[in-house]
Amino acid sequence: MLDTRFPRIKGDIGNPASFDFPVIYRRLEGIGPSDAVATHPDRPRIMAALAANARKLADDGAVGLSTSCGFLALFQNELQAVSPIPVATSALLLVPTLKEHKVGVITASARNLTARHLAAVGAPEDTPIEGMPEGGSFAATFLANGTDLDFAAVEREAIAAGRALLRKNPGVDAIVLECTNLPPYKQALRAALGVAVYDVLDLLRDLWKRLGRRVEPG
Repeated sequence: MLDTRFPRIKGDIGNPASFDFPVIYRRLEGIGPSDAVATHPDRPRIMAALAANARKLADDGAVGLSTSCGFLALFQNELQAVSPIPVATSALLLVPTLKEHKVGVITASARNLTARHLAAVGAPEDTPIEGMPEGGSFAATFLANGTDLDFAAVEREAIAAGRALLRKNPGVDAIVLECTNLPPYKQALRAALGVAVYDVLDLLRDLWKRLGRRVEPG
């Protein structure tokens, strides 16, 4: 988990009620949204924190590992190399698996999401991307680490981003939400846009199906 103070409502990765299986959280102390949502993050500092937390979570009984920021896709391979348990850093991992679709991405920051982030998870570097507005309610809460959340305003911004993505890329018939704070708006996006929408919760439900049996009784 990034070191954040913003509200984490049901659907957000940081709310345990978002899951129908048990989760364990550990905070990346001192590493916040501005550290992760960056074109050129401080890779050694972030990687050291991720590796340390991976070991602690494994010791606590975790069978799989994720992160609370889709931009940490950049560390997928590095983290998997040192983690004692399987790693799924970002919903962007879903992009190359949706082979029957033309996939677009809604991201927290189109300015900062680069081809390197996509390449790190095997996603095509020309994947269509649309960002949330830089000066909007979403940015004020989740990028600036604010304490207030205007749910209706963020929902409107997400739908507008989705419409812009489809308008610019008419062939897109599925959307992946890079940002782990966007799943609460998934149903509204599906209804407004008429396309399939996938998020980090879908990624982690699949991970749990594959790994959860390790902790089932008997």
